[in-house]
Amino acid sequence: MASEDEKSTSSNSGAARIAQDDERDQEKSGDISLPAHVAGSGTLDRLVDAARDYARAATSDNTLKAYSKDWANFSRWCRMKGAEPLPPSPEIIGLYLADLATGSGPSPSQSAPGPQSASRPLSVSTIERRLSGLAWNYAQRGFSLDRKNRHIATILAGIKRRHARPPVQKAAILAEDILAMVATLPFDLRGLRDRAILLIGYAGGLRRSEIVSLDVHKDDTPDSGGWIEIMEKGALLTLNAKTGWREVEIGRGSRDQTCPVHALTQWLHFGRIDFGPVFVGISRDGKRASETRLNDKHVARLIKRTVIDAGIRSELPEKDRLALFSGHSLRAGLASAAEVDERYVQKQLGHASAEMTRRYQRRRDRFRVNLTKAAGL
Repeated sequence: MASEDEKSTSSNSGAARIAQDDERDQEKSGDISLPAHVAGSGTLDRLVDAARDYARAATSDNTLKAYSKDWANFSRWCRMKGAEPLPPSPEIIGLYLADLATGSGPSPSQSAPGPQSASRPLSVSTIERRLSGLAWNYAQRGFSLDRKNRHIATILAGIKRRHARPPVQKAAILAEDILAMVATLPFDLRGLRDRAILLIGYAGGLRRSEIVSLDVHKDDTPDSGGWIEIMEKGALLTLNAKTGWREVEIGRGSRDQTCPVHALTQWLHFGRIDFGPVFVGISRDGKRASETRLNDKHVARLIKRTVIDAGIRSELPEKDRLALFSGHSLRAGLASAAEVDERYVQKQLGHASAEMTRRYQRRRDRFRVNLTKAAGL
């Protein structure tokens, strides 16, 4: 009988082997290479790196990370079931989707042998995202995944029919909320930066990734997602966003205390930001702005912290309040609070359709157009 040490060694080696396989799978993702008969030709070899960079740029970093995790999860699941992830098998993928929906099997995150707990059922939207991640990963490896195959499409349709729920929406931050939130911030360097983040994000209806990707000028940094221009009547933001290039116009407010453009210029002046990322970290002593771009998670944490400090939805437990608000709440807030024609809100948010904009509106007159009366009833 094997000793406990031998079992532990075997368990650890198995986990390490799976981790190594996952790393190799991730390295293959998005890999671009030359055909064997032209490899080593010099000029073409040098273009491979450029082609790889362009291939990676075709998808956002956050999406790439999510797709990488999707593939790692599916690969582990296949190994646990004694199946192979390649080539794509609609039957195996259908079983994988069913397992995700029921949560009946052991969690694929538990790669080592031993006691295992069942994974929790995933939402329909997460399962669809996982399937999209698999399709993308297969495409990068030269395979085609037919999502309309009956083994996939029929099971997914059944999952939707049985488990689909209305989307859970984050709460909108309304005008009175954002005013209360910025009032909790001090007027030191960190406070000036965070005030500009909240007001610019709110008035521009920006995603948190769009906020932190801004540069002072065009082409300041390789990872820039856009730049700003301060004008007499406001600020013009040129964004390379999720849906492509768009311009966002942020007009000046009625008073300096709540004006997003004033908050931005104050931060740029006192932070001495004249080149590179607009929103950067602050030194530990709070007296100097660094050159390091903020992570978009800072925006989410800032919103949650100031929501709590401002006492918004104080009738709820703190845990529920933290779950209710996120970076998405800024966009939903603008869509809900702006009393203007819907098409202007649609343009500001960069939506392709008015229907998408309406999903962001938490309060609106849903019965402004009364078809019952219009039909003569």
